[in-house]
Order: sequence, then C-alpha cells, then structure tokens
Amino acid sequence: QVPGMKEILLMGFYQPHEALSRFLVSAQQEFKIPIRYLQEYAALGTGGGIYHFRDQILSGGAEAFFVLNADVCSEFPLQEMLEFRQQHGDAHSFVILGTTANRTQALNYGCIVANTDTQEVQHYVEKPSTFVSEIINCGIYLFTPAIFQHIGEVFQRNQQELVLEESSNGWQRAEVIRLEQDVFTALAGSGKLYVYKTDGFWSQIKSAGSAIYASRLYLNQYSKSHPERLAQNKPGGPIIRGNVYIHPTASIDSTAVLGPNVSIGEGVTVGAGVRVRESIVLHGASLHDHTCVLNTIVGWDSTIGRWARVEGTPSDPNPNDPYAKIDSETLFRDGRLTPSITILGCSVTIPAEVVILNSIVLPHKELSRSYKNQIIL
Repeated sequence: QVPGMKEILLMGFYQPHEALSRFLVSAQQEFKIPIRYLQEYAALGTGGGIYHFRDQILSGGAEAFFVLNADVCSEFPLQEMLEFRQQHGDAHSFVILGTTANRTQALNYGCIVANTDTQEVQHYVEKPSTFVSEIINCGIYLFTPAIFQHIGEVFQRNQQELVLEESSNGWQRAEVIRLEQDVFTALAGSGKLYVYKTDGFWSQIKSAGSAIYASRLYLNQYSKSHPERLAQNKPGGPIIRGNVYIHPTASIDSTAVLGPNVSIGEGVTVGAGVRVRESIVLHGASLHDHTCVLNTIVGWDSTIGRWARVEGTPSDPNPNDPYAKIDSETLFRDGRLTPSITILGCSVTIPAEVVILNSIVLPHKELSRSYKNQIIL
C-alpha cells in the first residue's frame, strides 16, 4: 500500500527453513514485490543487523526505508509516517512511531519526550527506572541512508572500547548495536529524530498466547475497514457473535456458535453444537460435536474429541484504561506455570470428554486424560 515500495527484506539470526522459503515464495507472488531473508552470522541486536546488511538495503538506491520489529501488531501507518516526515524536519530526518501508554506500563518500553509543537524527540530512555513519558516507542521506524553514519559511529566507538579491553572476539562484539539505547539516545535533541504519534491500535507480541489479543485487534480493524472479510449470520449457517473470520474452505455445522473474536483457518471442520470463543483454529483442525474451545490456539491438523472442553486464561489489558497495554507475562511464577492462553501444537489429539485448562501441548501428542496448568512435552 506504500507507493514506491521496491523490496522487503526479512532479517534474523534464525536458520532459514523450508516453511519460511515457501512463505516467501507465496508472499512474493501475492504482493508482486521481491522479498528476501538475510541471516545474521550472530545475533547483532536491533541496529547491528541493519548495519551489517547496509549494502543490501541501499543496493536499489533507496531514498528511505522502514524498519519494523517483528514482534508487534499494528495498523502500520506507514504512508502517514512518510507524509509526517515531509511536514516535519528535513530530507535527512528520522521518524519513530509512538503511542500512548499508561504511566506504570510506560516503564517497560522506550520512552520518548518530544516538543509538543514540532514533535522533535528531545529525550529518549529505554525502559527507564522512573517515569519519563507516556509516549512509548512502537518499534516501527522510518530511516534514510543517513542513519548508517550514526550507527557507524557507535560501531567505531565499540571497536575502540574493545581494543582497550583487549578482547579476543572484538569484531563480533563491536557489531552488536542496539538502535534504542545506542543510537536513539544519542540522536535525541539533535534535530534529526521525530515521533509520529498514532491513535490506531498497537500491541507487542511477546508470547504465543498474545496472538489471541493481536487477532482480536485485527478482527476489530476489519469490522471497520474490511467488513466483507468477516462472517455474517445467515439462514442455515452457524450462529456468529461479534467479529469472526471463517476461511471459505472451512466446514461449519449450522448449530455451532462462534465468537466473539474467533478465526477459523483453511479446511477446518467444526461439528454440531460446538462453542468457540476468543480463539484461533489453524488449518486442518477438527472440532468434534459439542466441544467447547475458549481462549485457545488450536494448532493445524489437531483434533478435539466430542464433549471435550479446552480453555485458557486471557492476560488482557485493563479494559477500563484506554492506554493499557498487554503485559509480558513470564511463563512461570513462584515455580508454577502462569495461567494463560491454552495452546495445542500441530497434530495434537484431545480425547472425548476431557478438560484441558491453561496448558501448553507440544506438537504430535495424543492425550489420554484431562490436564490443568501443565506443559505437556
């Protein structure tokens, strides 16, 4: 949707595999744009990766480029950020996407102090120990090639410090650069860094279970921008409550009740009397008659037997606070599994008439009984 977009580069330290390659091929065909994966030789941090691959980024003569962290969901107002940069600053200025958080949760993010008239970033602190600002960094940036000069200065400084330390693996460690702490903190107050504040939805995705909350945000967005994507109540069809997406190839019994905030994937089968709420059911899964699935991610090709109940506990933001964000829950607290979204890996079989509560089931498991607050390996 961004005019003039020439290429998409995915960067990471992870070994590319067949599933990723298939995804890249299908995405290129769908969006008619080159998409490549660049693998870092070591985990280089949020700035080290783009600096290491700066020649690849600039090879097409880019005037500007976006950097998006992969663990956030958003409306991604990229076009608005481009227009904002034309109105604020100059051709060499950089833009951070910001949003408002409540005072307590702001401490968990990068905090931005900006000039209220010009939106120039005057002060930046990553995860401060005391309150700095309610405007937080969304992990979505608009840069020009000039950013590499500033990252390069950090790299040179790192190298000099490593020489003084006489470290043996100086090259690797000098390339580990954090955009937030190393670059933005130095750029703040220089007249080169600006913040574009969005009122649209934004959330981090720090755990598998937070995909349920992200799905809810996107379904709500679809209800405004693409209502045709969402299922409607029709004679002889399942009962739909709230925002529900159903893939055209899915088979849903007319007595099933779905929603709110449910996504049903390709080739899914949903039997008679099934109740699904606040859940994602991935492709090829089968929910047999009268199952109840609440706050759960059902992995592809999984099967849930008749009259079984699979339920999780949501970790939603405070609904009474418009600026509340989802918290990064630790997997364990006080030596126990924190109650959270229930996740069934791919090809999991749940027998009839059992209850699976607040549990994580790894792929290719065939369960024989009920489980509560467990990770089933």
